[in-house]
Amino acid sequence: MISVESLHSYHAARRRAALLPRGGLGRIVVSGQDRASYLQGLLTNDIAALKAGQGCYAAYLTPQGRMITDLWVYELGDVLLLTLPREVKDAVLAKLDQFIFTEDVQLGDVTDTFDHLAIVGPEAAQMLSGVLSVAPELLRLPEHGNLRAELEGHPVIVLAVGDLGEAGYDVLADGPVMDSLRNRLLAAEAAELDAAAAEALRIEAGVPRFHVDMDEDTIPLEAGIETRAISLTKGCYVGQEVIIRVLHRGHGRVARKLVGLTFEAGALPAAGSRLQADGKDVGNVTSCAWSPALGRSIGLGYVHRDFVAPGTDLTAGAITARVAAVPFVPPAGR
Repeated sequence: MISVESLHSYHAARRRAALLPRGGLGRIVVSGQDRASYLQGLLTNDIAALKAGQGCYAAYLTPQGRMITDLWVYELGDVLLLTLPREVKDAVLAKLDQFIFTEDVQLGDVTDTFDHLAIVGPEAAQMLSGVLSVAPELLRLPEHGNLRAELEGHPVIVLAVGDLGEAGYDVLADGPVMDSLRNRLLAAEAAELDAAAAEALRIEAGVPRFHVDMDEDTIPLEAGIETRAISLTKGCYVGQEVIIRVLHRGHGRVARKLVGLTFEAGALPAAGSRLQADGKDVGNVTSCAWSPALGRSIGLGYVHRDFVAPGTDLTAGAITARVAAVPFVPPAGR
């Protein structure tokens, strides 16, 4: 079970709107005339197709098709903004820099330049547009879309996101501006979303998190992110040969897949717990949480491809587990 405070903030995100600091994200800007073509050859999604105000989810792979990170890419019109797990930001920045030769490309670390706040929930657009006075544009913004706004004459960047299952927005602004924005949203009755509630929302949405459900040994197809993160029509990128080989020669079959899991009422296995079928190891739990929507413990984990069918019975130690389809809770529309 989660605490009363966490339950309150969870329901705020499901029914109204809630605020979540994004301190766990790093931010890199890529500028220069060649910025899109440069990233096109490195990332899995179609960066060259992005127009100003658009964005996408993508992955950065090794030549062996393993993940360096997942990330979000936003074309702001004059620069590309990358948001990615903060713990890999420095390594990714260094790797990206290695591939700049004669291209007109500049990289910048803006992680500490802006404060970064998310607002999620069915009333997030209404609350945010009321504060920023950008209602028509904000309400039409598709997932991964972006726009520039102002608060009290100061610039604000708004990014449309959906990684917690509810439609939401990430907002970037200078510290004092963000303080004012946050206070205004709280005055409009947005709640504070705590970490436990955010994790429950994420797992209910079936969204894997890097260094929790994915790591440097993961192939994107194992994590099930290929439909969102990989373009099958773009040109070459690092790691593409492995991805294409699995998709075409292997018909998309990988040795293991990330699946949803339900656990017996009240039981919450530790992350890393081994999953077994008939006493044999077939996978492991990567993350789990109590689901207020389902009234039971749920999680994500990898299992051997022979055991991925929803309804397959497993055990996690002494805890009964069952494979389930994700998302557990259908995503809310924007």
